[in-house]
Amino acid sequence: MKNCFKIIIFTILLSGLFACKSKTDHALEQGIWRATLKTISGASIPFNFEVIDSADQQFLEIINGDERFRVNEIYTESDSIFIKMPLFDSEIRAKLKNGSLHGQWIKHFADSSEVMMLEAQKGYSWRFFKAKTKPELVVTGSWSVTFHDAKTGNSIPAIGEFTQQDGRLIGTFLTSTGDYRFLEGTVSDNKLYLSCFDGSHAFLFTGKILDSNTIVDGNFYSGLSSVQTWTARKDDNAILPDAYSMTALRDGFDKIDFSFPDLNGKNVSLSDSKFKNKVVLVQFFGSWCPNCMDETAYLVPLYKKYQEKGLEIVALAYERTRDYERSKRNLLRLRERFDVPYVMLITGYINDKAEVAKSLPMLKQFVAFPTMIIIDKQGKVRKIHTGFSGPGTGVHYADFKNEFEKTIENLLIEE
Repeated sequence: MKNCFKIIIFTILLSGLFACKSKTDHALEQGIWRATLKTISGASIPFNFEVIDSADQQFLEIINGDERFRVNEIYTESDSIFIKMPLFDSEIRAKLKNGSLHGQWIKHFADSSEVMMLEAQKGYSWRFFKAKTKPELVVTGSWSVTFHDAKTGNSIPAIGEFTQQDGRLIGTFLTSTGDYRFLEGTVSDNKLYLSCFDGSHAFLFTGKILDSNTIVDGNFYSGLSSVQTWTARKDDNAILPDAYSMTALRDGFDKIDFSFPDLNGKNVSLSDSKFKNKVVLVQFFGSWCPNCMDETAYLVPLYKKYQEKGLEIVALAYERTRDYERSKRNLLRLRERFDVPYVMLITGYINDKAEVAKSLPMLKQFVAFPTMIIIDKQGKVRKIHTGFSGPGTGVHYADFKNEFEKTIENLLIEE
């Protein structure tokens, strides 16, 4: 309630300015910035971005490891800055004072929003610490990780993949349902620090490097209030459950079907002639889901490569809202961002596993977004792939692409 009250007051004060969407002389200064987001527990989640002026237009690139996430919608009015994220339905609203930004990152849900206080300063390229010393311990390699959720009592297995160059650290964590994308940070005084901000998630990982094979006292901060603990041990042979073993059809079913409207309001079904005698991928996704965006970025060129050989893709969107028009706006932004050529449908169900089960009752269980169902030319389900390990996972991503495309090619040549 307190956060919602902040949003209401802030919106009343600035809504008129935001509507103007005008560029003034008070634009952000070009160069590298360092920003921090404050959690409810007091932890600061740092990230960097670069402001770039080009052809009389200003944009910024959010930096996470090897990824640069471009944001084009920056509006200024007097000393107020409005940054609309191209995906994920979130925004930054801040005041520019003495060359620094002070404001909020607002993440919108169906009927509420989450607010994190934000500060940013120009000219700081470091992420966690200004001075870096060469650390004694190196964490490069694969780690078997366990996350512990005190609220639920659950333990979640994961794999940590880290690359350390002196004090700089990049990497990610893989789980059975996806990865934490591009993380960047440092190793200093035998402690590990990693963070990420992508417009949907704000992550901070800290841990104590006990020795070259052990990390203890780990904390994982996610968004405004979520905190988990974690530990890790070096393990070059760490593995996760098979992504094809987690989701299945109910006994007695070997096919699926549905009928949902596309972005023009026309109902589309797998029984349509468009999909007859085709290999079909059914993508379960949402515009709120970063792993889904990584998967979409992969599927677009895959579709262009194999469409003429008989591949079709249909994406089923499970948004944060049941409102068709609001969902449509978010999906149109997504389609433009990735130049999606295949059909996207608005299911009208929200991003909840139980909702997915309602929408397709032939599913035995639904574990996570994203999920892909692979259907052969006879309309039978051949495989169901849960989660997505994207480009931030390095060799894991390369292995997935090789295996997945061999599966598609084999199905395309079947009679």
